[in-house]
Amino acid sequence: MADDISTLRRILTACRTIAVVGLSADWNRPSYFAAKYMQHHGYRIVPVNPRYDDILGERCYGSLADIPHPVDMVDVFRRTQDVLPIAQQAIAIGAQCLWQQLGVMNLEADRLAREAGLDSVQDSCVKIEHARLFGGLHWAGVNTGVISARRPH
Repeated sequence: MADDISTLRRILTACRTIAVVGLSADWNRPSYFAAKYMQHHGYRIVPVNPRYDDILGERCYGSLADIPHPVDMVDVFRRTQDVLPIAQQAIAIGAQCLWQQLGVMNLEADRLAREAGLDSVQDSCVKIEHARLFGGLHWAGVNTGVISARRPH
């Protein structure tokens, strides 16, 4: 699994267009919160959910194959058993990374993605990793630009 700091930094630096499979239009869903955070930090979000026309001001697509432009990362907010065909589609569209969100770990999809040359991350939140590695975490929720386990006195 690509979970070392240098690999995650490389992925998050290189992958600027993120197709979010299973992105919800409900503001209180984790997929919406994570996508909005990444969009706010300069990433292009491409919603993939056949239930909506647009989310976060971006056109929504029914599947990865419907996206008419290149995608760097496929961020999956679906159940573990649903990931394998998504991984196959990610390979088919030429994505660089398959990212399975917290609680999602499809080992077969991970293997398939890696064998096709994609980076693959499992059971991890793209928003949390971005904040941790690029200075967006703080105990009070304020971006200080510093990662520390100590609270200020």
